[in-house]
Amino acid sequence: MRKPKYPSLFQINTRVWLTEISGRLGRKATLDDIPDNELDRLAEMGFDWIWFLSVWRTGEVARKISRQNPAWRHDFETTLPDLQEQDIGGSGFAITGYNVHPDLGGDEALKRLRERLQKRGLNLMLDFVPNHMAPDHPWINDHPGYFVSGTVNDLEENPQNYTPIKSGKDDLILAYGRDPYFSGWPDTVQLDYSNPATVKAMTKELLRISDQCDGVRCDMAMLILPEVFEKTWGRSAQSFWPVITKKIRDKNPDFLFMAEVYWDLEWTLQQQGFDYAYDKRLYDRLCEGHARAVREHFYAGLDYQDKLARFLENHDEPRAAATFDQSTHQAAAVITFLSPGLRFLHQGQFTGRRKRISPHLVRAPQEPINTDLQKFYEALLNALKKPIFRNGKWSLLECIPAWEGNNTWDSFLAFAWEGSDDNRVLVCINYSAQSGQCYVRLPFSDLADKQWRLEDLMSEISYDRDGNDLLRGGLYLDVHGWKYHVFEMKNLKNN
Repeated sequence: MRKPKYPSLFQINTRVWLTEISGRLGRKATLDDIPDNELDRLAEMGFDWIWFLSVWRTGEVARKISRQNPAWRHDFETTLPDLQEQDIGGSGFAITGYNVHPDLGGDEALKRLRERLQKRGLNLMLDFVPNHMAPDHPWINDHPGYFVSGTVNDLEENPQNYTPIKSGKDDLILAYGRDPYFSGWPDTVQLDYSNPATVKAMTKELLRISDQCDGVRCDMAMLILPEVFEKTWGRSAQSFWPVITKKIRDKNPDFLFMAEVYWDLEWTLQQQGFDYAYDKRLYDRLCEGHARAVREHFYAGLDYQDKLARFLENHDEPRAAATFDQSTHQAAAVITFLSPGLRFLHQGQFTGRRKRISPHLVRAPQEPINTDLQKFYEALLNALKKPIFRNGKWSLLECIPAWEGNNTWDSFLAFAWEGSDDNRVLVCINYSAQSGQCYVRLPFSDLADKQWRLEDLMSEISYDRDGNDLLRGGLYLDVHGWKYHVFEMKNLKNN
């Protein structure tokens, strides 16, 4: 089967989902208990990739820290007013080993799940956390030199970034995992990429993980770039990503790497072997609500845009339904998921869940379904299944004033998609609260002397337009605030 140029990915909070399944079964559920009909549904929705968050082994030390940290606990109680101790499983990113947690069924259950996914044409994505490990990882005792160490003075002056740890008979002071702009994560310890032995060990870990899945999402991937690592720790680090991505692709050319990345380092990681990098910049601009900044984001070349992961929410960000009002949410989703790149969607997004679930938690609150938002996403996902959006040619279109002095054109974004057999789709969005008008310049040279029907894939609206008029002035739009059209263009003589 041909790989789509623009695939779709669905993120699942594995432990939370299994808690829900456990409640229905009346016993503890494992990966083997994920129903086949749920996997069928994900395939029918048009996804290519399923990211199962937090399947790896975690330990009691990090779990205890999660339960006792006052700031974190306040966040947990906001999410779950009826919070119980067993709801706090510890962060899925405080890993004690890259083996599937026994409570989830172990490595064999993951193998069986992957086989079930493959039968449905679905690829499995898992986590890789390159920057840090849990404070009770076996390497603490066996290989303490794999971690960034500190001094008594470091601990006294920066207790937010260092911790005393027992390693066998030795008392160590190790750094918490962190990024250079915030205090350390107290349920982790920092790996030392200036040590060649650490690089070798993490290379071995990722090579083994690559046998268990089809791709990895790499947590905070930019933190181990040599320039970032040296800025954070004052140590010269070895280059990791170009080496490991090549090694794995030599073994499996189709293996996929997705980077969580910020600070305008997306292009850097793309050049170091990543298939996709988070497009946080687009997300931020959509949240700000200014159409021009969003439109200008799409000026970048397709060699860059094609390798961006576009999202409106994930486990780190607030829920889209809580961030945007419903009209803005829908307009932002049309922009995000009908642009080029990887379409990255999140469990609970379609039904309008409003509470973000911390990766420390294993239970989610009950929330009502937003049926209007659910219907919107059903229509959007049905559109995304069309070959034109998966393998077509995308371009940003020019919007111009509808008449002199009317500046509402600046609120619009418009895209064209061109597919095989002369298929073409126009995506038009008024990304503002006010009604607006504009003309959209069309890139098609064969419009003349034909009548064209524009059928909206997201509604029952359709318009007939003369091709000569479309060529002369463009497509006239008069669109209410936060509204959009996804027009499939059909030559009436051929229908």
